[in-house]
Amino acid sequence: MQAVVVYESMFGNTRTIAEAIGAGLSDYFDVAVVTAPRADREQIEGADVVVVGAPTHVHGMPRASTRQGAAKQAQQSGGSLKLEPDALEDGLREWFASVTTSRGHGLGAAFDTRMPGPAIFTGRASKLLSRELRRQGYELIAKPESFLVAKGNQLRPGERDRARAWGAKMAENLSLTAETSS
Repeated sequence: MQAVVVYESMFGNTRTIAEAIGAGLSDYFDVAVVTAPRADREQIEGADVVVVGAPTHVHGMPRASTRQGAAKQAQQSGGSLKLEPDALEDGLREWFASVTTSRGHGLGAAFDTRMPGPAIFTGRASKLLSRELRRQGYELIAKPESFLVAKGNQLRPGERDRARAWGAKMAENLSLTAETSS
């Protein structure tokens, strides 16, 4: 079975989480972890499971203006923040618009990275990503998940392990479902 984790990342935290989720899924799936600009229709249509993730910007998914804001923040950080290579390219918002699948079905899940605190104050890109997956015909296999970034733009301790466990749990649940239905 094939799984694809598609993500966008500004400073590397979302990439780290995407890679950890991919590692968790890899016990049961052949996994590709790719940035939104590098994920193509063929890859997605061949996948049994699609997991998408993005940083939370201004209560939602990043857009061109918030990516530019991240670049400015990195520039003003005096070198403490480094932009990811694809950070200023099209992200998941644009990817959803360009890679709409014709399958009309599939399994999906969504995650985000965000600051700690109630989602009403921080926002959660994963809820919007989940909504977009459903709109495109995906059946969600997990509730939207947030992984937390502390001040200084570093993942909180334990978040990488939690992401790996989240991916492994999804894979295990799907494996058990496949076994009982055969």
